[in-house]
Amino acid sequence: MRFKLFFLSVIAVAGVTTPVFAKSKTVNNTENNVSPDTEQVMEHDMNVYGSSYTDGDKFEGLTRKVGFDRMIPPHALEVCYNKTTHIIFPAEITYVDLGNENLVAGLADGAKNVLRVKSAFKSFKQETNLSVITEDGSYYTFNVKFAKEPLLLSIEMTDFLHDGEAVNRPNNAQEIYLEKLGSESPMLVKLIMKSIYKQNKREIKHIGSKRFGVQFLLKSIYANNGMLYFHTELKNTSNIPFDIDYVSFKIVDKKVVKRTAMQEQVIEPLRAQNYVTVVHAKQSEHTVFALEKFTIPDDKQLVIEVAEKDGGRHQSFVVDNEDIVRANVIDELSIQ
Repeated sequence: MRFKLFFLSVIAVAGVTTPVFAKSKTVNNTENNVSPDTEQVMEHDMNVYGSSYTDGDKFEGLTRKVGFDRMIPPHALEVCYNKTTHIIFPAEITYVDLGNENLVAGLADGAKNVLRVKSAFKSFKQETNLSVITEDGSYYTFNVKFAKEPLLLSIEMTDFLHDGEAVNRPNNAQEIYLEKLGSESPMLVKLIMKSIYKQNKREIKHIGSKRFGVQFLLKSIYANNGMLYFHTELKNTSNIPFDIDYVSFKIVDKKVVKRTAMQEQVIEPLRAQNYVTVVHAKQSEHTVFALEKFTIPDDKQLVIEVAEKDGGRHQSFVVDNEDIVRANVIDELSIQ
């Protein structure tokens, strides 16, 4: 049975009160919450199949049984009432499902990838489960039991042996397709950005800006399955660090001198590889941005801007539609 999660209650952890995930109060999860015909069906099945019959033994019609090769092995998790278990995931948490009302869970304050879990009662006997989906498209599942003194209270879910290859996948992580990435696999997006960043090729020579000892370049554009990848580089040849306030992608009119908010279309990057907040003196940093595919009308242009925080060394350059339509096909890139 699936439940929706709501921020309904608070628990105190180390003196701090924070919202937690809890079951919706509209769900009456008691032993008497059964459909009217359930008792009749149970009696019929007992008479036909015998006393050893269980609910999962029989399905109506032609049904293929799910094999163990399709199963995602759950991790064992112990929780208690007086202590909080923290689970650290390698990416931001986007979904949490609790098996029943015996558990409460919530995101740790200021951390989007740390889940706090504890028992809602001083004890419970029935085993339950917990499922988590993270922004990188990974799925994690846990079987949860109560323990007076859990052996593990801080758990790191990052698999340091997992490099993203199909032959080297952690058993608990499966690719979940996220709405904002359309039909593209989050894992593939991550691998493409990582490969572009690692190869670090400058294939576009004519787009960039330079002043005040800072140079902002567009190194390459790639396209794949409804996504565009912009590879940029920021060089700081000055003696003063360049603190990045923001990087923006905007489609603007070519001939309008004074642009208004209505004449600008802001495009938000969906992912970024090596998005830094500062470029130190005499150093450089390059970043790969993943954006949803778009094209530009003839009377408009794409402006990519990086702004300096509390400074005036802002950099920007213009990308025309012909530069975008000439984007390299990602199939020609050796993804490593």
